[in-house]
Amino acid sequence: MHAAGILDGITVIDFTQVIAGPACTRLMAELGAEVIKIELAPAGDMARGLPEIRNGRSAYFFQHNQGKKSVCIDLRQPDGLDLAKRLIGKADVVIENFSPGTIGRLGLDWDTVHAVNPAAIMCSISAFGQDGPLTHLPGFDYIAQAYSGATSMIGEPDAPPALTGFAVGDVGTAMMALAAINGALFHRQRHGGDGQYLDVSLIDFYFHAHEVNVEATSLNGYPPTRAGSHHPAVAPLGVYRATDGFIMLVVLDPMWPRLCRAMGRPELEHDARFADGASRLANAGALVDEIETWMRALPDRDAALARLHTERVPAAPVLTVEEAMRHPHLLERGIVRDVCDPVIGPFAVTGNPLRFSAVKAEVPERAPFLGEHNRGVLMELLGLEDKELTRLEAAEVLRAEPVPAG
Repeated sequence: MHAAGILDGITVIDFTQVIAGPACTRLMAELGAEVIKIELAPAGDMARGLPEIRNGRSAYFFQHNQGKKSVCIDLRQPDGLDLAKRLIGKADVVIENFSPGTIGRLGLDWDTVHAVNPAAIMCSISAFGQDGPLTHLPGFDYIAQAYSGATSMIGEPDAPPALTGFAVGDVGTAMMALAAINGALFHRQRHGGDGQYLDVSLIDFYFHAHEVNVEATSLNGYPPTRAGSHHPAVAPLGVYRATDGFIMLVVLDPMWPRLCRAMGRPELEHDARFADGASRLANAGALVDEIETWMRALPDRDAALARLHTERVPAAPVLTVEEAMRHPHLLERGIVRDVCDPVIGPFAVTGNPLRFSAVKAEVPERAPFLGEHNRGVLMELLGLEDKELTRLEAAEVLRAEPVPAG
């Protein structure tokens, strides 16, 4: 097993905040890149104030910023902007997720970055992208989701659209940004020459994530509708009530006979109401009744799952977050990660979903305190001496919070 990470030797200057950008650079750090998080003075990443907060320290910030180095700079001061440009001069990748135009107003737009460091790859992540009629609007995950048509597909048909309850857009867009950055790094390595600019947006991710909705609307001339706990185009596919909980079923055409056998109802395979996909969809209500009547006749959810799995019917318990965190499969794969912070104490966060046969991703260090690495980074990368660092600190070009002992 080779010790170096996939991105070993890559330096990232990270101007991101909250989730979409930090989730991308967190993965880069876990893949071996040196990620230097530039936080704007005086308060840094606004995620430092988001819940859960313990003793003034954010577990939210911790999760998305493990393994990074924090340098807190006042970019409004000429010395601060000069420091940022000099750090960009050392970078392979520059990434930001401010609203479009903000990085330019700070004095660090693509033209400036490219002039300072022609080999650097710059990635901008935003809600709506760097061009188009919506570019000027403020946006977050749910805002881009709503514009993409995705929100309209979530929830019960006779109720308002619902929230997803987790950051699927932010994290999905972070993965897209990581793919784009790694592609650009590969292109630069293979073809040489200059870096390039990458424009990644949440609205593009969400629209790309539509399943059957876009082609169905295009071909049928009318949009699909919300279907609540069941799929609008396939049956049975959805959430079914068992004796003591819920089960997710995904039964495509070839799997229908397996479900009938699992239920002990082989005659349903040829029942006219359920004989093919179109019939099952047309009689979806009756099909739900048949399945849930069978499930509720069993002692518990596990008994139903055992029969379904014996016939290799794709089925899963609908676990709570707490149940998922305790599940042996997630624990064995390390996607539930136990961490310990000197202020927060021990708690759990999400682990790294990326796995490679040639390298083993190391568990990263904790998230940085604000400005914790000011001196170390600026000494190492820019060669600044103690006298100059002291001057910058006195002028509040550099800011930092105390780091707890130990």
